[in-house]
Amino acid sequence: MIKELQLRILPEEAANEQALKEVASRETGEGVDSICALRVLKRSVDARQRRIYVNVHLRVFINEQPDAAELCGYTATVYRDVSQGRPVVVVGAGPAGLFAALRLVEHGLRPVVVERGKNVRERKKDLARISREHLVNPESNYCFGEGGAGAYSDGKLFTRSTKRGPVDRILCLLCQHGASPAILSDVHPHIGTDKLPGIIEQIREQIVRSGGEVHFETCMESLIVKDNEVRGIRTRTGAEFQGPVILATGHSARDVYRWLYEHHISIEPKGIAVGVRIEHPQALIDRIRYHRAEGRGEYLPPAEYRFNAQVNGRGVYSFCMCPGGFVIPAASAPDQVVVNGMSPSSRGSRWANAGMVVEIHPEDLMDERLMMADSVARSPLGLMYFQEALEKTCWQNGGMKQTAPAQRMTDFMKRRDSASLPLSSYSPGLVTSPLHRWMPEFIALRLKEGFRRFDGVSPGFLTNEAVMIGVETRTSSPVRILRDPETLQHVALQGLFPCGEGAGYAGGIVSAAIDGERCANSVAEYFGLSR
Repeated sequence: MIKELQLRILPEEAANEQALKEVASRETGEGVDSICALRVLKRSVDARQRRIYVNVHLRVFINEQPDAAELCGYTATVYRDVSQGRPVVVVGAGPAGLFAALRLVEHGLRPVVVERGKNVRERKKDLARISREHLVNPESNYCFGEGGAGAYSDGKLFTRSTKRGPVDRILCLLCQHGASPAILSDVHPHIGTDKLPGIIEQIREQIVRSGGEVHFETCMESLIVKDNEVRGIRTRTGAEFQGPVILATGHSARDVYRWLYEHHISIEPKGIAVGVRIEHPQALIDRIRYHRAEGRGEYLPPAEYRFNAQVNGRGVYSFCMCPGGFVIPAASAPDQVVVNGMSPSSRGSRWANAGMVVEIHPEDLMDERLMMADSVARSPLGLMYFQEALEKTCWQNGGMKQTAPAQRMTDFMKRRDSASLPLSSYSPGLVTSPLHRWMPEFIALRLKEGFRRFDGVSPGFLTNEAVMIGVETRTSSPVRILRDPETLQHVALQGLFPCGEGAGYAGGIVSAAIDGERCANSVAEYFGLSR
């Protein structure tokens, strides 16, 4: 017999399977020994009131054993041999590119993945050098390499997509390649920076095992175009790969944007968000969000937050919040300082961090205080130029190394220099700097008002214990590569499928993966195959 229960229980009752079995026994009237297995269908923490509960949708197997697929929550996808299939070039091995490649295999097409960076394990050596030696490898860093910008991150799998089916499919494929089945039930699922590399490797091994190809340290230099049709790519070494192209380069491939612009391939500026990383002690966030002096205690996870407000016509919001995480150096060139956040699966560090960013629209570049040339401000690459300039300013104010300029939150609010900085997770080190002076005014003023409002919602958030670290600029692509909404091909070039976050059509791991699958489906239709 199978029963489903909707439970609202205390954190200690939801702490482990044995505790849940005892709750299920109480609710069903069955003995604990009769409960053969449990499957959590959905789990969330309700911390809106001082008394905290965990909402659990539970499937209970009474006097019967479920099969493996029922218990884990998904059925594995079977991949065929495509070694003799028609080739499709996939540029970029981030989530969009990798999930596009897996879907191509399902269609019987042979993915040829080219990635400018190194494999996910070799990347780690270059990431360590950023912190230890302040050396940024332009081809292997937190943005470039197997797994893309999400490989060394919290692995958050939240998306605002309302198409639950595709989301569930992506989560199931992640589980098939090594992720914990808990991501299928958690309301805010995450994998963790310590777990993601292994999952990425398994996806790559599946692509290769099926007859596809994956080429690392292979950077696309140009598209091969004939009669308004993309026939493949040419790399920096002169090698060529033939086939229609799924262009999934990620949001930091600025050389690709420049090439497209110079060759009059249709692109347009896309709004971005820019600001800082703000870091608090995790224990402080736990006390604020759980409304109790003891914080999260023994049974609750590290607390999260999500804030947003409208300030003078622009959104101000938290981005990529990492409980129990670290602030990381995410520059992709030596003369930049860019910060981001990541967390291990345990979310066990003493700090919490999040991006705090302000929306910027293309027309904002016309602000005369930015002193941008009119031709630059009106260019499709204008917001990219703005990003680059701000990242270089940040590098200069951070000591012209990967040390980052920082300021206590309360000092920023009072427009005064910080005499000291709190301990931070940012391993290259912090340099005290007056962010309120050199950050563009339309960003700084909106951040200040946003902080006031967020503190009104969660008193204690605005504190001298928090540090602002500059700058967070890589929230999304500053460019959209135009494509037909039906075929997903570029509006002017057949055989080119702009894809994922770098093309301006996604914003995170799951949405990028969904877009990768959609582009693979469109390539199949391009070849006359059914979806």
